[in-house]
Amino acid sequence: MLFALLLEATGSVAIMGAAIGAGLAAIGAGLGIGRIGGSAMEGIARQPEAAGRIQTAMLIIAALIEAVALFAAVICLLVATA
Repeated sequence: MLFALLLEATGSVAIMGAAIGAGLAAIGAGLGIGRIGGSAMEGIARQPEAAGRIQTAMLIIAALIEAVALFAAVICLLVATA
């Protein structure tokens, strides 16, 4: 029932799949960055003298996660328009 309503609203399974894929990529990126931030704060609390190294690694990994999420969203949009 819900699938039929979504298909009727969007007009194409590809568009619906692309929207779901982009949403999952955004949720995954949010969860990943949240977990990295929490772990980094825990590591800094345990070892304050290593705060600079932990923060640098956290920022690099967060940037890589954002890049993968953006790549996934672009691929979803390409699938929807193809």
